Amino acid sequence: MNYPESRMRRYRSTPLARKAAQDIFISPGNFIQPLFVTSGAENEKIPSMPGVERIGSRNLRSALKEIEEAGIPSILVFPIIPEDEKDETGSSCYQESKSVSKIVANVRKNTSLNLMVDLCLCPYTTHGHCGLVDKESILNDETLEILGKSAVSLANAGADWVAPSGMIDGMVSSIRSALDQSGNQDIAILSYSIKFASGFYGPFREAAHSAPKMSDRKSYQMDYRSGWQIERELAQDIAEGADAVMVKPALPYLDVIRQIAQQSPVPVAAYQVSGEYSMIMNAAQQGMLTAHEAFDETFYAFRRAKAQWIISYFALEYCKNTF
Repeated sequence: MNYPESRMRRYRSTPLARKAAQDIFISPGNFIQPLFVTSGAENEKIPSMPGVERIGSRNLRSALKEIEEAGIPSILVFPIIPEDEKDETGSSCYQESKSVSKIVANVRKNTSLNLMVDLCLCPYTTHGHCGLVDKESILNDETLEILGKSAVSLANAGADWVAPSGMIDGMVSSIRSALDQSGNQDIAILSYSIKFASGFYGPFREAAHSAPKMSDRKSYQMDYRSGWQIERELAQDIAEGADAVMVKPALPYLDVIRQIAQQSPVPVAAYQVSGEYSMIMNAAQQGMLTAHEAFDETFYAFRRAKAQWIISYFALEYCKNTF
């Protein structure tokens, strides 16, 4: 299209002119606040994630209230359990007498927020992988039953959504079936549908004590060098019953967010992962940039790419100081 000559600066000349020309918008309702919640009483600092702590039971209610007051409607909880509750199969995730269910139930008791809970075996297994392991092979189909049982356990503890993150083929179908058969038809699924084998996960693995003890996760997480798999992963999860889907990480994959958002009949979430968060925070601490401005710019990039939801460790701080 040929446009007539014009002075585009007319749209940018004053704050009010810029506001009038704005067509991409963000509100607290676009955010999901991730939370590491521990079974202990006290908060625990996470050295690789400035400003983020594992929340202990003594501070849980106040932390949740602060999120509510900021207008953020949803939280994504990562239960952090004692090492002695881990085993080869991640059974703590579905044993309702163990810490996972107790943590989720305690969160539920202390908030009316939309409670999403991450569902994966890696934080609960001694080997740190997202499925059952035979030597160094991940057993896909054998893992599905455990994911189904775990989803039911999380629902019974008070989760509104479960968020399977292991990239195990068939996980959404197995979880949906288990939830429906247990009378939990109203529990929704946010699937980590497009999750890449990324170098940006390091700080999270420290925070969740979930680093793999051998090999890596490239046999089940997506290869960022392959583009054709993206549509198939999306189509599979939608067909199996996902109520929302996710692209993870976010900033290196804006093209993927846009591609998925154009095709998905359900909401699309962009997960600004721990490495993305920590890079900005560490740069801000060095005086290289201003954290709020950098996060603001990235959040608008996610929205411009048509992500409906943004999962970010900076969500609370941003909403408190923006709206």
